[in-house]
Amino acid sequence: MIYKKPYKRTERVSLLIQQILGEIATKHIDLSHLGFITFTHVDISPDLRHSKVLYSVLNNKLSEKEINLELNKLSKSFRKYLGQEIRLKYTPDLTFYQDEAIKHEEHMQSIIKDLKISKS
Repeated sequence: MIYKKPYKRTERVSLLIQQILGEIATKHIDLSHLGFITFTHVDISPDLRHSKVLYSVLNNKLSEKEINLELNKLSKSFRKYLGQEIRLKYTPDLTFYQDEAIKHEEHMQSIIKDLKISKS
């Protein structure tokens, strides 16, 4: 497999922010009271000032809305640690959103499974 470095700066910065947020979640900010959270994707604005962080949760300990509220409350803390790790003129604002793609994938798999069961 050949690894290609993303060409656009926003893509490179997005990948770097995603990696750093994962490290922050394991080293500095305890998220275990919410469940097992992974950051799946980061979209950053062209001016690198705002970022949209997508996450997924396994073993939810709170409702989806409560988890989203808690993560967005912690965005200032994440931003503080991110600013110490990344070298940019401005540390981007972080807004957390639940990644719906995983739910959609699970839903599609259940539909396919039901179709296979009904065929037999």
